Amino acid sequence: MSHSSFAAAQERILAQQAARQHEALAIRQQSNLSSGSRTTLTRLTLSLRPELSSWWTTLLDSEGTRPAFRVGQVDAELLDEELLGLFKTQVGDALKYLGPHFQDDWSQEILLALRAALFKLSIWDNDASYGASLQNLRYTDARQAGPALPKPTKWQKTLYGLITIFGRYGWDKWEDWLIDQERGYTAPSDTVQHLMRLTSFVSTTHSIAAFISFLVFLVNGSYRTLTDRLLRLRLVSPSNQVSREVSFEYLNRQLVWHAFTEFLLFLLPLVGISRWRRWLSRAWKRTKAAMRSEVGEEDENNVKTGPLSFLPERTCPICYQDQNPTSTSEAEILGANAGAGGGVIGSATTDIVNPYETIPCRCIYCFVCIATKIEAEEGAGWSCLRCGEIVYKCRPWNGDILVEKKSSNKPGKSVGFSVSSNDIPESQEQFVPDETLESTDSFPASSQWSMADDNTSETSEA
Repeated sequence: MSHSSFAAAQERILAQQAARQHEALAIRQQSNLSSGSRTTLTRLTLSLRPELSSWWTTLLDSEGTRPAFRVGQVDAELLDEELLGLFKTQVGDALKYLGPHFQDDWSQEILLALRAALFKLSIWDNDASYGASLQNLRYTDARQAGPALPKPTKWQKTLYGLITIFGRYGWDKWEDWLIDQERGYTAPSDTVQHLMRLTSFVSTTHSIAAFISFLVFLVNGSYRTLTDRLLRLRLVSPSNQVSREVSFEYLNRQLVWHAFTEFLLFLLPLVGISRWRRWLSRAWKRTKAAMRSEVGEEDENNVKTGPLSFLPERTCPICYQDQNPTSTSEAEILGANAGAGGGVIGSATTDIVNPYETIPCRCIYCFVCIATKIEAEEGAGWSCLRCGEIVYKCRPWNGDILVEKKSSNKPGKSVGFSVSSNDIPESQEQFVPDETLESTDSFPASSQWSMADDNTSETSEA
């Protein structure tokens, strides 16, 4: 190796050593600066009040990064709010008959009563709300340190109830009063404006403090709300041996039942549940008829009657059933119409339009109503609402018009009305032929008479 190469190698080695020494010196200076700032921060912390120093130590404690059941505490609060909302909905449904605006006018008082009842039955009696009980948590007095979990004192629970129940109610009423003053026709006074600005400042300050308290809760998991932090109330588990694993048992059960109900909703229209229901009702009627025949009841009790046999002839039972799905008995309809003069009276919405009669019971319905019902049965037959007979067909109602058949081949027809002999005056009885009054039945079985529709068909064929 030449002398120049050896000198260059020594220079490189010396340069590397100088660089390492410079790097070590920089690291040492940075370490000294960090220790100095930590010492300064420690001195500043120790110079504060003991309460603030204790809070700072707790916040920076290594155990603070591993709190227990932060999610459980938040879920407990959400469950309590859901329970309160459920009770509020049920109470609103119960009070809706007192007036349309009763619930809106007294909503805050209703919430006050519900919160007070839930507080008395949960926190005051059992040291835990219903949501906390579901999460296996209860309140303890965090002022007393030790392995034991002391229960909160009565004054802590009293202050908690006053702040969370009556304090919230008073604040809501105060804000409503300020809003009413602002919505007036005249501009609010200077005092009211000052109170509004003060209220806005207090509300903003409380929101910021609650947000900071929640951030601290996410770090150490000690106090869930600002009220819990002020009163030193802490939610903890009464047992240390609690599994942190999430159980999906109830979720799996809910998913199974949801899939099962969806399958039933898809399957029931294919099965035809209405057809099975009609089959069971007919079988039950036959069984009742057989039992009555065995007992030997009179025939008067075995007369077939439908559920709406009491309706007048001008009323369509199907239209009435569609408009009154709940009142189907004679007593109910008489009671409903008692204020209108009593009795069953017809209306324009239930009168028969385009009358058609059923076969074979000859009960009268609207064409659209009876045709829809028979078509929906798909040939299985429909139970008449007036007489209970099984109806398969229908035809136009002839209005009880009787037509005499002509022996001649000439087309023509004569129309007569079915009347009773009691309705004919004595002065006119002698001029009426005997054969026209031979039968007073509305539907005689004589071969000389036929329905108007039969004669119409014969005429069309001719």
